[in-house]
Amino acid sequence: MPNLYKIILISCSALITSQLWASEVTRAQFTTQILDREPVDMVITLSTDQTQVNYFTELTDLTGHTVTHQWLYGDDIMFEKNFQVGGARWRVWSSKTLQPGWTGRWTVNTLDEDRSLLKTQVFEYQ
Repeated sequence: MPNLYKIILISCSALITSQLWASEVTRAQFTTQILDREPVDMVITLSTDQTQVNYFTELTDLTGHTVTHQWLYGDDIMFEKNFQVGGARWRVWSSKTLQPGWTGRWTVNTLDEDRSLLKTQVFEYQ
C-alpha cells in the first residue's frame, strides 16, 4: 500500500508542475491593426508616417491572473496596461500613439502579476 501512495504523490506532483509551466504567452506581436481579436500583420519596423502601433498577446492557462503590457522607450517606461485574464486562452492587446521624435527601439514586456517577465518583444520606429 505505501507504494500506491508514492505513485499517487508523484503523479500529483507531476500534474501540478506541468500546470505551473504550461502558463505562457503563446503568441506575441506588434501589429498596425486588430480585427476580430486577431492581429492583421506583423510589425518589426514602423515608419514615422504611422503613429499608432498595437501589441497583441495570446495567453494560455493564466486564468485569474493579472498580466501587464509594459511599453518602454529606451530605459523609460512610457505606458503600462493591466489585463485581468478571464479564460484558459485569452487574447489581449494594448496600443501606443507615437510621436515622430520618438524614433528608435521600443520594447514591450509582458509581465505576470508578480512582475516576472513572461515575454519581451522589440520593434524599431524610424
